Amino acid sequence: MTARSSRRRGVVVEFDAHIGLGVVESQGERFAFHCVEIAEGSREVAVGESVEFEVREKFARPEAFGLRR
Repeated sequence: MTARSSRRRGVVVEFDAHIGLGVVESQGERFAFHCVEIAEGSREVAVGESVEFEVREKFARPEAFGLRR
């Protein structure tokens, strides 16, 4: 996998507010995220919402972080 450091645009395709986990899709790739990664601190995001984020390796998997609307 190549290193990724720039921000990406994507769409939230899954979000379970009860457990705080979601998935964002960007350019055919899917990245999991936890609600603490939503930059505004709201801890909720709507499915279908457009977001900007970065990707990092966590537990040997790429994850989205720093989500911004």
